[in-house]
Amino acid sequence: MLIRRLSWKWVVLCALAAALLIWLVTSQVSGHVFDWGVALGSFRHLSWSWVFLSLVPIFGTYYGRALRWAVFLKPLKPHPSITGLLSATILGFTAITLFGRPGEFVRPYLIARKEGVPVTSQFAAWAIERLFDLLMALLVFAFALTRVESSGMRVGAGLSWVLEVGGKVVFLACGLVLVILVSLRHFADPVRRRVLSALSHLPEKRFHKIERLVDAVVEGVRSTRSDGAMLAVFGYSVVEWVLICACYWCLAQAFHGLVDLSLVDVLILMGFVSFGSIVQIPGVGGGMQVVSVLVLTELFGIRVELASSFALFLWFLTFVAIVPVGLFTGLKEGLDWHSLRRIGREASSQ
Repeated sequence: MLIRRLSWKWVVLCALAAALLIWLVTSQVSGHVFDWGVALGSFRHLSWSWVFLSLVPIFGTYYGRALRWAVFLKPLKPHPSITGLLSATILGFTAITLFGRPGEFVRPYLIARKEGVPVTSQFAAWAIERLFDLLMALLVFAFALTRVESSGMRVGAGLSWVLEVGGKVVFLACGLVLVILVSLRHFADPVRRRVLSALSHLPEKRFHKIERLVDAVVEGVRSTRSDGAMLAVFGYSVVEWVLICACYWCLAQAFHGLVDLSLVDVLILMGFVSFGSIVQIPGVGGGMQVVSVLVLTELFGIRVELASSFALFLWFLTFVAIVPVGLFTGLKEGLDWHSLRRIGREASSQ
């Protein structure tokens, strides 16, 4: 009964998302009448074997994330359960797709409960993971910028702002991320001492509560102090983005003849999409679908109808495809739609 209720809700949700994508795209293309026949006809010419093959690398990213999180856990638990980490990762990304930002906290919350470690330590690990993902996204975007500038591609108004400030943003953001990672690596204990010293005047009960919280955060970042752990985390981050690139490339092969992209083109698309997901582009906003369409139309001269179809598949593969797996995993663990929502709310209020 639960699966049946969720199924029709997801059909409606995906239909609304597709309609919203078309509206956003057509609102950006003045004077262009959207040809639904071309958009729907592209589905008939797809190579569906490549579409299904693209699921392999994107699902592989969740396993890679579980392995990377095991590195974060080692100071607290030397031998964490990879199966448990994979399950929490799948449920966490399902929650993000279903509930948006509150779903971000489901994964660290579940991992903390499964592994018997402080929740705050896993929130700290989540923050470090986000820093590494941000660093990789910025590096891919930097590559995209250099390729676009060296090739002399003509960029429309929707993306001209990105080229104007993109290089500065990449430089400053990469520097900030590296400073934070170095600070976590070398100054966690001194910061802990200074914070606790500054709060020593508090009542004993409240001070001990804050002390436990600070200690849990310090434990969560302890994995960054080992050279081997840092290299492992960076290595897993690289593998993750290689797998994401493989997913994009497989989808490009599925659209071959409709949307012809080389491997370098795929990397450029990845770079701009990753940047657009981080920064709200003026006059366009955020959202990987809109950025994908703008890049495909303005940089590669692809028809807006075909670009919209490609962007819709890209969104489905990278966000929605995990949802059925996550719901099935949740049911196996005694969780459902409402349980995940409750966990997300509880975790975000921690």
